[in-house]
Amino acid sequence: MTRLLVRNAVLLTLDPDRPDPFTGWFTVGDDGRLTAVEPGEPPAAVVAGLDAGHVLDARGALVGPGFVSAHSHLFTSGSRGLGMDQTLYGWIEAMTRYTAAADTEDIYWMTRHGAQDFLRNGITTAFDFSDAGLRFEKQSAGIARFDSALPDTQFQHAQLRAKVDAGLRHVHSVMLGQGDVDTDAALAQLDDVVALAATADPDLHLRLAISGTVQWAASRDAATLEVAAMRRHGLLNQPHFLENPNEVELQRSKFAWYADAGALGPDLVFGHFIQTTEEILQAAAAAGCGMSWQPMSNGRLASGVAQIPRIRELGMRVGMGLDDQSCTDVSDPWNNMRTALALLRATYHDPAAMPVRDVLALHTRGSAEVLGIDDHVGSLRVGRYADFLVVDPRDPDTGPVWDAHGTYVLACSLRNLHSVWVGGRQVADGATLCDPESAEVVAQVHERMARLRVEVDGS
Repeated sequence: MTRLLVRNAVLLTLDPDRPDPFTGWFTVGDDGRLTAVEPGEPPAAVVAGLDAGHVLDARGALVGPGFVSAHSHLFTSGSRGLGMDQTLYGWIEAMTRYTAAADTEDIYWMTRHGAQDFLRNGITTAFDFSDAGLRFEKQSAGIARFDSALPDTQFQHAQLRAKVDAGLRHVHSVMLGQGDVDTDAALAQLDDVVALAATADPDLHLRLAISGTVQWAASRDAATLEVAAMRRHGLLNQPHFLENPNEVELQRSKFAWYADAGALGPDLVFGHFIQTTEEILQAAAAAGCGMSWQPMSNGRLASGVAQIPRIRELGMRVGMGLDDQSCTDVSDPWNNMRTALALLRATYHDPAAMPVRDVLALHTRGSAEVLGIDDHVGSLRVGRYADFLVVDPRDPDTGPVWDAHGTYVLACSLRNLHSVWVGGRQVADGATLCDPESAEVVAQVHERMARLRVEVDGS
């Protein structure tokens, strides 16, 4: 059965095996996946029997895949505007001032708020670093630690439930036990997390991952534990790594911890990866590692500019993320792409440092490839989920469309995002979410954050 037919669309499929754009149509099956993507008009046999509720006439608008954020922290959605003039660790202290006091229900609503914010803005899949509920302590501008403790399993799982309830596809990432916790206890706690995740809707919960913490660890045991966890359950590992511009030599020395532990490989994705050396880049690329690039947050926090041209030249897979909603502030994938273009072109004095078509590919298919989920999302191809955006450059009008990719990336923005679809079902109409509980989510977050502020500040 056909759930939806989309016709008269200028398709930006991001399919590497066929040129785009082209004006065409596609169909969505009952399972929410694409069953056909073709140029021209749909055959009469496809249209026959479909009522108006199952046909979307795009009327010549641009239609592309939903954005994939390869690096996100959804629980921070209620903490925007904190740590405005801080670098990474100072900002983390400011941003977590109130979320650190959150209980399981608080963190559920915070994460759901972040997930629906993503959906409204055309981000249909996200790698989400869940909050472990462990205290983060800044020791200097370049050194910090997490409490030596095991995360609370239900606290982590509440954040997975929130993403499912919001309808956001995701890779759910959890932190392992920190510090001098017993290895067996840390792995047993992870076993509980894995068992709970297995009960989630597999159409939305695409993969489980761990949040690597070697950047903040005091010993090599952290890397050894992460490798044991990866192999125990076949997990992806995305550590924040070489992000901070302070204590750079200390950070670089920890790359050997991952190498010696046997972590380097396709399931290791370095988050940020800014303060690198040529030796580190070559070793990571040779091992097949990937990286996630967060240009907006890297600029906001004065972290620096990743060497993306060299990283891509070496053959590393690169995806793009929106990072914390409290340091990108507006979760806008168009701003993220334009920031990426501006930072690289200004740094290298070369417009070819990042072509426009490439930056769109990195924020869709590229992110899916880095996360190992490109058979599900990231492009409009048969067999992938029908997660797509209707973007109209005529409303408000941006002028003639000389190049569809150029207009989509450079001239369009959230104001041109007319609708968001997940699995062939509409989830946002302009800035309005279709979820009838969306207003309740907003009310819950405001009420809970106000309570936490009183608890922490006393007023």
